[in-house]
Amino acid sequence: MYLRAIVMTAILWATAQQSQAQDYVGSDACSDCHKEETEAWESSYHALAWTEVEDGHVQADFDGTRFSHDGMSVAFADQDGALTAQVTEKDGVTTTYPVHSVVGIAPLQQYLFETEPGRLQSFDVVWDVEKGRWFHLYPDQDLPPNDGLHWTGPYKSWNARCAECHATGYVKNYDSEERRYASTQVEIGVGCEACHGPGSAHLEWTTGKVLQDGLSEFGFSTTWGRGQTEAEIQQCAGCHSRREALEDGNPLPGKPYHDAYNLALLRPGLYHPDGQILDEVYVYGSFLQSRMYAEGVGCMNCHDPHRAEVKAEGNGLCTQCHSPAGNPDFPTLRKADYDTPAHHQHAENSAGAQCKNCHMIERVYMGVDGRRDHSFRIPRPDLGLGTDACTDCHADEDQSWAAQQIELWFPESSYRVAHYGTTFAAAGSGQLDDPETLVAIALDEGQAGIVRATALYLLQPFATPDLAERLAPLLADPDPLIRANGPVLQRQVPAQLRASRLEPLLSDPMRNVRISAAKEFLSIPAQAMTQDQRASAQQGMADWQRSISNRLDFPETHLVLGGWALTLRNAPAAERAFREVVTLDPQRVEAWPMLVQLAHINRGVQAALATLDEALLVLPDDPNLMQLAQELGR
Repeated sequence: MYLRAIVMTAILWATAQQSQAQDYVGSDACSDCHKEETEAWESSYHALAWTEVEDGHVQADFDGTRFSHDGMSVAFADQDGALTAQVTEKDGVTTTYPVHSVVGIAPLQQYLFETEPGRLQSFDVVWDVEKGRWFHLYPDQDLPPNDGLHWTGPYKSWNARCAECHATGYVKNYDSEERRYASTQVEIGVGCEACHGPGSAHLEWTTGKVLQDGLSEFGFSTTWGRGQTEAEIQQCAGCHSRREALEDGNPLPGKPYHDAYNLALLRPGLYHPDGQILDEVYVYGSFLQSRMYAEGVGCMNCHDPHRAEVKAEGNGLCTQCHSPAGNPDFPTLRKADYDTPAHHQHAENSAGAQCKNCHMIERVYMGVDGRRDHSFRIPRPDLGLGTDACTDCHADEDQSWAAQQIELWFPESSYRVAHYGTTFAAAGSGQLDDPETLVAIALDEGQAGIVRATALYLLQPFATPDLAERLAPLLADPDPLIRANGPVLQRQVPAQLRASRLEPLLSDPMRNVRISAAKEFLSIPAQAMTQDQRASAQQGMADWQRSISNRLDFPETHLVLGGWALTLRNAPAAERAFREVVTLDPQRVEAWPMLVQLAHINRGVQAALATLDEALLVLPDDPNLMQLAQELGR
């Protein structure tokens, strides 16, 4: 196996993570003292995020029901409580799978199958709880069994992609040489310790024992609570965000978000240019854009953490603050009556009078799961950026009509001003010729950190030495998102200056920042660094390697490793990396051409032709492969 050092690091890291499990005691240990919280939690979406079949939460009808779609079919059966699914794939192969466990409770429920020892896969045919029917999550996709996106493929691996947010004390434990999992968890479902941290020291605290250093006054790894809003938000964000995990499972609760994850920015395909939700992005990136976040509002101002439900229904949730009485926790909030036609301009108790329908657009994911945008924005159809709350309801009208209505209702509004979304739309579509508006957004401390970081990301095609000089101060910005997205823009400056500017980030308190800086040192020659800089760079590389080692079951990780090997001019390692990509996912079109060329470099024309034939069996119409065939005389 290539890059064995990375694999060994993964094993050592997993062992360190496993040692934490000794401190977990399980949610049952909490219930005697915390009865009220336990009663609220035990029927919540958190507690039921992942359950055993015998726990009695199965919602679907397994009594001889059938489902078919696009050439595949499945027959469900219940034999004295033993649930099975007999699946006949498009290629005609039939396999019977026992239902291993159950995911969620509403509005849909998924079922996990153990396709080989230790490997759990989430089946694409799921149960619609409201309508009482089976349906396919991806009805418009052609997914034969050899496709990486098929339910048995790497992208539907429960161990790799989902389990860490549905379990407590989860460790993935992937063996990259055997391509097998030996995953463990303290308990399935989101238990008490998933948020509060391991409870053994807390139990000792109740008996009067002296606590060890590094724990809260009650004996937990977490310190969040009343007055610790940012820590509270980051604890929730670990699961409620679109991000790349840097560890091999659950980080110890209480760890800062940016020390454990790499948050997805407002990139095209994930968000609309104005920052509204597009793909499945799980709340945190939206909330960071909001004025509410900027003013100190936290998750628990609106959500009960034990019931995992909002604290009030309808507009009552919003009017606990947005009312003539206001809220003493937020003294700068303007006191006014918002739950009135004078504000919302719709009939009372109508859909248009609901705060969420104007300020939190809803999008449906996984077929039936409606989720709200948490950027809490004022509708701006005047921007013409393709989506807005008004035309969500008034589907027969366009944004121009909606903009006119809002201007009629609020002629003196101060909100119809320039918006970063206009610039992001131009940059994302390749139509931005002058980067100055992006630079202004990146430097504007009045903008949300995720917006400024996205501006840095979009500035990459415009990188110059002058731009690097102007943006260098952002390498020391208080926001780790901005610090992490600044290093790549320093590539155009001389190596010694680049090393000098980036060296402080190698010792940044947030791992995401350290990794971002370490990547840039790959292209800095050793002779351009001082001895101290080389030592710091090596430590940063080790951080990066540890992170990568935790994702060796992801095809995309091996694309990164292949690029890394090419940067180091290590063609054999690059070939092995790209080979692992297509082993895990034969449909990765960007990997095969590189693999053919590397086979040619490493082993000659015949090896390249053999690899090309292999690739064309999988992707016979790929233009890049056809071009290579012509070049190689095939």
